[in-house]
Amino acid sequence: MEQQASPRVLIVGAGPAGLSLAIELGQRGIACLVVERNDRVGYAPRAKTTNVRTREHLRRWGIADRLRATSPLGVDYPSNVVFCTRLAGFELARHENAMYCAPGRNPLYSEHAQWIPQYTVEGVLREHAQSLPGVEIRFCCELLDLSQDEGGVRARLRDLSGGAESSVHADYLVGADGARSRVRDLIGTRMQGEYGLSRNRNIVFRAPGLDRAHRHGPAIMYWQVNRDAPSLIGPMDRGDTWFFMPTHVDAAQQADATDARAQIARATGIDLPYQVLSSDEWVASKLLGDRYRKGRVFLAGDACHLHPPFGGYGMNMGIADSVDLGWKLAAVLQGWAGPALLDSYEAERRPVHQWVMDEAERNHAVLGNQLLAEGIEDEGERGQRIRREVGGRIQAVKMREFSTLGVVLGYQYEDSPVIASESGPRPEPDFINYVPTSRPGALAPHAWLHDGSSLYDHFGQGYTLLAASARSTDIEAALTDARRAGIPLTAIQPAEGAIASLYPARLTLIRPDQHVAWRGDAWPGADVLARAAGRTTPGRA
Repeated sequence: MEQQASPRVLIVGAGPAGLSLAIELGQRGIACLVVERNDRVGYAPRAKTTNVRTREHLRRWGIADRLRATSPLGVDYPSNVVFCTRLAGFELARHENAMYCAPGRNPLYSEHAQWIPQYTVEGVLREHAQSLPGVEIRFCCELLDLSQDEGGVRARLRDLSGGAESSVHADYLVGADGARSRVRDLIGTRMQGEYGLSRNRNIVFRAPGLDRAHRHGPAIMYWQVNRDAPSLIGPMDRGDTWFFMPTHVDAAQQADATDARAQIARATGIDLPYQVLSSDEWVASKLLGDRYRKGRVFLAGDACHLHPPFGGYGMNMGIADSVDLGWKLAAVLQGWAGPALLDSYEAERRPVHQWVMDEAERNHAVLGNQLLAEGIEDEGERGQRIRREVGGRIQAVKMREFSTLGVVLGYQYEDSPVIASESGPRPEPDFINYVPTSRPGALAPHAWLHDGSSLYDHFGQGYTLLAASARSTDIEAALTDARRAGIPLTAIQPAEGAIASLYPARLTLIRPDQHVAWRGDAWPGADVLARAAGRTTPGRA
């Protein structure tokens, strides 16, 4: 068996989570190897929403503009969601600027969301990852087995194109290998929750002229509420490429291409020469791993959490996992962080996963199947009354799915062992309203500066000390403590008056992932940095 050069981190899986982890490590000078058993080529739509927080990470990596330029429908395409009986039928309700995709500056975030196929996102991430020194990606390469000890992890790999086996040693291994994770099985993590909430179908097809064959105007999704096929349908890519997603399908019904074409025509009420490109069935479940780590092996993304896709959280949550874990692995490997920093990964991410999974399950509970009402397609006054009633219910219930800035930006890490505790009532979770706060554990509040840049653009790659109105002696003391401890720290003093209202403490310590680690009116000494870097436990900080 061939013994290969040792990366510091071996990443199993080259989807968005695995590629994001490679970027987070590669941009910090950490050599990593990504192995992927597939070639990542296909029509499957998977995720289509890249939310504002994910695009803020892309901005930090310097590739947000690159993703914006690849938008197949154009970045200005309206992100409306239309509920109708069918494309050829009656409109029931609509949500405009769903997911906050509209371009333009919003004071709450530095990047708008984007409606874009996951495979396009993967392409941008992959190109950037491969451009970084020390990052290697091997496709058609699978993990067979792993073992670990105090010195690292040894993995046995197989090249699927030739069958040759090899052995790789790494300091750490991360399983970002999806719902059927091999890494998860090898470390004995069990998925707990409910499997099989519903069976659904993904059909990708080509439909020249479909965008002009209905009167509902441009939208990213049309929810069709009818008895023939309650479903979602919408444009996905260039070349008149659309997706069609019947929900709560009968497991006994297996649709071939002919059946799929007929079902699209029946559901939409529009008969065109549809060309089916792909069709597959997927199962919505709500499952959470009982642990995300065993020794030097970690799990990220779908390998440790699975939930219905309604709300667009899945891919984005996996990327956020990789950001949280990536900078922490780099800090430990660079020698300036302690073991408690790696312990904080599961402590921080698991409560977020649980909250988001609960939201996704609530969204899944009201699909087109549940919105059906007798007479919804009737002509005349009775049909109009029924459609008004259903439309009112949609406006009230589905806002939770399409206006979710509170979930996307409002999650907090207050119970993390590397976040300073603070007295006083905690902010109540709110799925819609995002209220910025500089309380430790929260995402650092965003602001646009007078020179047109984002406040985030001025944060360092390590920790950032935002000194809104601090004494120079406090700033110098903090920088001295960081230098002595070998902890990277950048100090910034934005002059804009609005910053003080967002950061009421004189000093705010912000982590590499832009979450607040500590705040106060005077620098208390090196213990604050030691706690944030995982060098001490909470009781000894």
